[in-house]
Amino acid sequence: MREENRLSDRTEAIESSEIGYMLDRMEAIRSRPGNPEGIEIARFGGAACFYSKTMPWATFNTVKGLRSGDGDALAAIVDFYRSRGRKPQFELVPGLTDQELMKRLDELGFYQTGFHTSMALTAADADALSPEPHEDEPEIRLLREDEFELYATVHCRGTGLPDSGIAPVAANNGVLYGRPGWRFYVALWEGVPAGVAVSHTSKGTASLTFAATLPEYRGRGIQTALLRRRIGDAFAEGCGLVVGQCAFLSPSHRNMERVGMRIGYVRASWNERQREARR
Repeated sequence: MREENRLSDRTEAIESSEIGYMLDRMEAIRSRPGNPEGIEIARFGGAACFYSKTMPWATFNTVKGLRSGDGDALAAIVDFYRSRGRKPQFELVPGLTDQELMKRLDELGFYQTGFHTSMALTAADADALSPEPHEDEPEIRLLREDEFELYATVHCRGTGLPDSGIAPVAANNGVLYGRPGWRFYVALWEGVPAGVAVSHTSKGTASLTFAATLPEYRGRGIQTALLRRRIGDAFAEGCGLVVGQCAFLSPSHRNMERVGMRIGYVRASWNERQREARR
């Protein structure tokens, strides 16, 4: 029973960190003059519902923090999004949600569409961070306040977004600069910006919120170096837990395991079925 409680506490700590950084990020974007991205944040019980008028992707229109027993709130959550012309994504964490909640989601027209992995590393396991010998290591430094166009360029080109996204990505991330807990990093390969990464720390936990490498510089250990730097900085400032998210068995998953991180849980993503057009 003690071991089960420990695992449950760790699961809640990981999810809490994911909700915390997303909440802070969305609040910061919403604070831009005129709220140009149309950000709204709603609470239904313990669930946090994020919405953006201009950014239709699931990341910005997701429901986090659902618990067993929240089934009665689901209809109101769905109405919140449908009234805004948006289909939300529900994130269900194992051990914190139950069959009744999933049954209710199914009745409302949702189904499970995928999985996403949350990785974790405790300060007690920091010895796993001993550097591996590497002939060529990128230079890692903090991003400067006047470099968000650079950051956004690597962000977009490293994730396959078009260059038309550079300006909004720069604006939506630049607003986080200097905000408590946020750090932006750039990796230089022979002096050329080749990768970027972000972390957010709060209440003794650090979240590795984003990372990308330009396609032409992949396979050179850049993401592993960015992971080590962010994790090292987090433990140096007293964090007891570092968490990160990745697709199961993806290159990011392998990189995280390489620096000592292990699976905290694999959460399920639920999305709305395609509704048939009326005849």
